[in-house]
Amino acid sequence: MSNSFVLVINSGSSSLKFAVIDSQSGEAVLSGLGECFGLPESRMSWKFNGEKTEIAIEGDDNHHKIAIGKLVGLTDDLGLQENIVAVGHRIVHGGEKFTQTVRINEEVTAEIEKLADLAPLHNPAGAIGIRAAMEAFPSLPQFAVFDTAFHQSMPKRAYTGAIANELYTDYGIRRYGFHGTSHYFVSREAAKMINKPVEQSSFISVHLGNGASVCAINNGESVDTSMALRHYLVL
Repeated sequence: MSNSFVLVINSGSSSLKFAVIDSQSGEAVLSGLGECFGLPESRMSWKFNGEKTEIAIEGDDNHHKIAIGKLVGLTDDLGLQENIVAVGHRIVHGGEKFTQTVRINEEVTAEIEKLADLAPLHNPAGAIGIRAAMEAFPSLPQFAVFDTAFHQSMPKRAYTGAIANELYTDYGIRRYGFHGTSHYFVSREAAKMINKPVEQSSFISVHLGNGASVCAINNGESVDTSMALRHYLVL
């Protein structure tokens, strides 16, 4: 029986990260990056069987769509495409509506675009990636995984700030938290390491990367996190 794969896409404002993951082992059999979209040096690189390849992305059209088109051809050339059973998209902002992973349809995509005011650099790019992938892989189920979803268990005292309540009720300005997929994963792995059910555990998890955040996790749920629109002194 052939292995089944999941294609994972992270569409940024000027880049597109991707990987084909073995659904059984969780290992990446193909990983790559399209970068510098919109610039003359736009390019795409990938690693397969230990070998790295890089090509230029040419043309003045939508580089996200071009990159996904090349990704379709690449997975076909490498003999992976027929075993891809689903596509997953990392989306930065799910607002209050999305509290878990959801299967993508037109309504979900439109809602992601609507949340662009809260994540203007990320959500429009994420939606572009979704639309391009839906066109490229129309027969595959596709799912959106949100950075903010894990933190929607926070109590109101944690996600509201010392600002006028109308800014929250009228414009949705509140603490949403980010890096949720990272904090979720780390807390589950930590619970395994100490041989304790995650529902009976408490952790402080730290995400360190291009961005950084800290999350308080109680019984498997986010109860507070450091990342919001900004930090400020209450006067």
